[in-house]
Amino acid sequence: MENKVIKERTERTKWFLNDRFGMFIHWGLYAIPARGEWVKTNERITNEEYNKYFEEFDPQEYDPKEWARLAKKAGMKYAVLTAKHHDGFCLYDSQYTDFKSTNTKCKRDLVREFLEAFREEGIKVGLYFSLLDWTHEDFPHYGDKFHPMRANEAFKDKKHDFDNYLKYMHNQIRELLTNYGHLDIMWFDFSYEDMVCEKWKASELIKMVRDIQPHIIIDNRLEGSAENSGSIRTSNPTEYSGDFASPEQMIPPKGLLDENGNSIPWESCITLNNHWGYNSFDRSYKSPKMVIRALVECVSKNGNLMLNVGPDSKGRIPKESVKILEQIGEWMYDNKESIYGCGISQFDKPEWGRFTQKGNKLYAHVMEEQIGAVCLPNMAGKVEK
Repeated sequence: MENKVIKERTERTKWFLNDRFGMFIHWGLYAIPARGEWVKTNERITNEEYNKYFEEFDPQEYDPKEWARLAKKAGMKYAVLTAKHHDGFCLYDSQYTDFKSTNTKCKRDLVREFLEAFREEGIKVGLYFSLLDWTHEDFPHYGDKFHPMRANEAFKDKKHDFDNYLKYMHNQIRELLTNYGHLDIMWFDFSYEDMVCEKWKASELIKMVRDIQPHIIIDNRLEGSAENSGSIRTSNPTEYSGDFASPEQMIPPKGLLDENGNSIPWESCITLNNHWGYNSFDRSYKSPKMVIRALVECVSKNGNLMLNVGPDSKGRIPKESVKILEQIGEWMYDNKESIYGCGISQFDKPEWGRFTQKGNKLYAHVMEEQIGAVCLPNMAGKVEK
């Protein structure tokens, strides 16, 4: 008898495994210093110092309709925006904090505008929400693995009411689920050391999420991380194990399987350069060819690709990213049938590239030029046309 959690997961992820290609958007105050989304902890910046970016934030050129048109042109079927990253800054009008976009110079609910623009283009929508919060006074400071004040002796004896923090976190998630209409994905990030599972009151959190939006799909990071999939790969996953695994900056060698050898839903999230958030010095952009091959590789292993862009402080997606996405879109225009609704093939990977398959249709992605004919081994008598 099929496990209830797995059965429900299979139903919820049908659209996800059909759509295959999504856009990740990392955007926040960290776009101003322009040194990546982890700048606050990497440089051990205090709340007081970081607040100058809050005072300055005014993305006058933010046009989510333009972002949505670009995503659609690239062939992306869903998009996920960072509603709140680890720094605690909210891109939406949360009633539980003053540290939000509606209190900056722009006075805009940037999440609401994103959702409306992408829905209008027929793109499914998701929100990223960090379980960490480096601004909240009750999130552990000194001694925490990642907090900007982890080694600051001034915080050594500070007492934290973690239950109060969890109440705050759960309330903010409830806001997103109740105030912003139908969401397709809730993307939580991330667990580490003892900050995992019931430390987040994960059972209670998932019950709330499922009660409000039962259709929504969730990643696996209430229990796992980029490196650790958690119980989603077992035959008896927890209620909060997630609907899909989320390897980061890599594509698993054989896709992701459970302990019985069955494919599980998974999505590889990958940056276009080497940072998630905007970094003005990072010009190491992946070529369209590399990204297309990564997408094909993911699909050939029953996985998805979610490709990240990091808009600048004015709200503009970097022109290098735009150019790459437009070129990917040109390829997708001609070859989308080999991506959407496709997955692993019944035939082994050929030497010259990869196969994707949809029902009885086989798509050959020829990645290496051949001398003479392209060899299709073990197919005699099996190919109709």
